[in-house]
Amino acid sequence: MTDHAPSRPATGPGTAPAGDVVTVAHGTRTPAGNEVALTLAATLAGRSGRRVTGAFVELADPLVTDVLAGLAEPAVVVPLLLTTGMHVRQDVPRAGAGARVPVRVGRSLGPHARLATAQVDRLREAGAEPGCPVVLVAAGSSDPLAQRDLARAAELLGRAWGGPARLAVMSGIGPRVDEVVRPGDAVSPYLLAPGFFARKVAEQARAAGATVVADVLGAHPEVVALVGQRAGALEAARRWPAPESQRKSMSSVPVSSSVGGSTAS
Repeated sequence: MTDHAPSRPATGPGTAPAGDVVTVAHGTRTPAGNEVALTLAATLAGRSGRRVTGAFVELADPLVTDVLAGLAEPAVVVPLLLTTGMHVRQDVPRAGAGARVPVRVGRSLGPHARLATAQVDRLREAGAEPGCPVVLVAAGSSDPLAQRDLARAAELLGRAWGGPARLAVMSGIGPRVDEVVRPGDAVSPYLLAPGFFARKVAEQARAAGATVVADVLGAHPEVVALVGQRAGALEAARRWPAPESQRKSMSSVPVSSSVGGSTAS
């Protein structure tokens, strides 16, 4: 990838002033993959002048449960997850419920036109020629809602690229790489960071005859801009959900319909 930014987040777990942002990625055993998420947080902090904490669902520190439990002021949480699924609908909101302060949790980062723009840039950087057939390859999921997101992501990529983009997945629901990729295709990994899936996408795409395999999205400026956009939208919402401890003591007072002390946006 060609993007450069500080390799550490603006802050680690602990207290944070009002208006802070917490980004949460899945986490991987590949250190370079985790660095992408931390770089995204640091880049957003540098560009916005705000304090941004990079966190993870699992496999890497700091864990989002620890970060949110240590907050002293309200915060918004932006998942760095490209599709909906268990982590977005359950794990991250559950972590928000453990906070002592109001926490507002956003929806998955994708699908979005900004991500498609970043994918097109990565394809061009890798040498893909205009008009070349393109295949979007995602990690995949067994969640039907995630499959809906992926179909939309492929549609947005095709629109940005100027031709149809076919869809393949590495796991879960949907066709596999060897069923979709044809000789001469360019492959666009629908992945945020390097790691197991990124390596497998490249290997299988090359084996199927792909001539170009683009890099992962990484800390592309469009990705950073989208994270900032999501954080701003969450903060602009009118009502902050009450933290779990407050809701238990306010049973006679109407409360937000948010799940686990957080609201999707």
